[in-house]
Amino acid sequence: MVSEGDGTEVPSVSQLEHEGDVAADYLEALLDIADLDGDIDMDVENDRAVVSIVGDGLDPLIGSDGEVLEALQELTRLAVWRETGMRTRLMLDVGGFRARRRSELVELAKRAVEAVRSTGEPESLGAMTPFERKVVHDAVAEAGLRSESEGVEPRRYVVVLPA
Repeated sequence: MVSEGDGTEVPSVSQLEHEGDVAADYLEALLDIADLDGDIDMDVENDRAVVSIVGDGLDPLIGSDGEVLEALQELTRLAVWRETGMRTRLMLDVGGFRARRRSELVELAKRAVEAVRSTGEPESLGAMTPFERKVVHDAVAEAGLRSESEGVEPRRYVVVLPA
């Protein structure tokens, strides 16, 4: 672990790569059990391990609006925690679902930023998963505005605020 100036610890790249390896092993076993074909790609982005399952016929692992993907990500995080003893922020994507959703959310955030800039009033967005809220918060911050999450799961949402 590498210590940040604010007291938080960030896993080293080798620790994140190990998390990715553990996740890949778990997911390969799951694909075998489910009799699904898919290749597993691993990367490290923004101080987190990113594991992607790519291939055709993976819709059962995504589910409606990514619900199965969210559950699979949590199960994969538990498998990594069981193996390493460390909590992980591992991000899982299946069939490019999260990548596509990220693009949609960045566009949604841009429209909300423009609306807030033109009206000067806060703009509330619909309920989102933690992943979706993070993408929106990052896009809003990049545009120079502020945002906050409000509400209670599963109806938690983002409010875009004037600067």
